[in-house]
Amino acid sequence: MGVEESLSRLAEMVDGELLGDSGVRVRGVNELAAAGEEEITFITHPRLATEAAASRAAAVIVPRGVELPGKPAIRVKDPYLAVAVIHNHFLHRPFAAAGIHPRAHVGPECRVPAEVSIGPSAVLGTGVVLGKRVTVGPGTVIGDHAFIGDDCVLHANVTIYAHSRLGRRVIVHSGAVIGSDGFGYATDDRGRHVKRPHVGSVEIEDDVEIGANVCIDRGTFGKTVVREGAKIDNLVQLAHNVVVGERSLLVSQVGIAGSTTLGRGVVLGGQVGVAGHLELGDRVMVGAKSGVHNSQQPGAVISGIPAIAHKKWLLAVSAFQKMPELIKEIRTLRKKVAGLLQEHPAGEPDAE
Repeated sequence: MGVEESLSRLAEMVDGELLGDSGVRVRGVNELAAAGEEEITFITHPRLATEAAASRAAAVIVPRGVELPGKPAIRVKDPYLAVAVIHNHFLHRPFAAAGIHPRAHVGPECRVPAEVSIGPSAVLGTGVVLGKRVTVGPGTVIGDHAFIGDDCVLHANVTIYAHSRLGRRVIVHSGAVIGSDGFGYATDDRGRHVKRPHVGSVEIEDDVEIGANVCIDRGTFGKTVVREGAKIDNLVQLAHNVVVGERSLLVSQVGIAGSTTLGRGVVLGGQVGVAGHLELGDRVMVGAKSGVHNSQQPGAVISGIPAIAHKKWLLAVSAFQKMPELIKEIRTLRKKVAGLLQEHPAGEPDAE
C-alpha cells in the first residue's frame, strides 16, 4: 500500500496555512485536470481558483491570498516548491539492495559494500570504490580507481572514466559521459592536428544531478569541477577544467568552453554558449541561445549574440523587428531625394 498522509501533516511539511478539514487523507499528487479524490493538486495563479475549486482533487495547494470555498487547501508562498516537496515525499522508497547481478563484472581491488545494486552488464574496472546504497544501472561502465559516494544513482549506460570522483547523492542519467578527453589540439606547419594529452580528472560534489547525454571532459591538468547542488539538464557539454559553482542551473544544450569558471547560483538558459577562460560571477543569468564572449560581474543579467545587458538586448530586438519598415522608408526617401536633385541639379541657381 502506498503512503497516506493527513492534510495537516502535509501543511506542516511545507510550512503552509491549512484551510478546511485537517483530517482529509491524501495518497498522491497529480495535475489539476487529472487529480482524483485521494490526490492533492496545485495552482500557481489566482485565475485558476475557480477551476481548482471545481476539481475532483482532495485538496489544493494555492498561493497566499487565494480562497477556495468548499475545498480544503494549503496556502503557501511558493506552490511550485511546496508540491515538489510533497510529491517527493509520496514517491520516496527506502533503498533496497539488489546486490551484484551475475552478469555484471567487478574488477580486482574494488571496494563494494553489501548495500549496493549493480545491474546486468555493468562493468567496474580496477580499484573502483563504491559508497553505501549506490545504484549502478545496466550497461554502466566505471573506469579504474573511480570513486562513487554514498546514495549515488547511475542510470543505465552511463560512462564514468578512470579517476573520476562523485560525491554523495549524485544522480547521473542515461548516456552521460564523465571524464572523457577534452577537445585540445596543437597544429603543426603542415596543418596536422596533434592531440594534447588530458591527464586531469573530474570531480562532482554532493547533490548534483546530471541529465541524459551530458558530456563532462576531464581536465588537461587538474580538475573539471561541478560543485555542490548544481543541476545540469540533458545534452550539456562542459569542456576541460570548467568549474560550475554551487547550485547553478544549466539548461539543455548549454556548451561551456575550457577553463571557464561559473560562480554560485549561475543560471544559463537553453543553448547558451560560453567562450573559454571567462569568469561568470555569482548569480549571473544568461538568456536562452545567447553567446557569452566576456567575463561578467556578479548579478549580471544578459542576453543575445554577443550577450549584452538583457534590457539593452530587448531594445535591440525591438529595433530589429522594425528594420523592414525602416528600410522601406529609407528607399522612399532616397527616391524623393533623387527626384529633387533632378529638378534642382547641384550648382544650378533656382529659377526666379
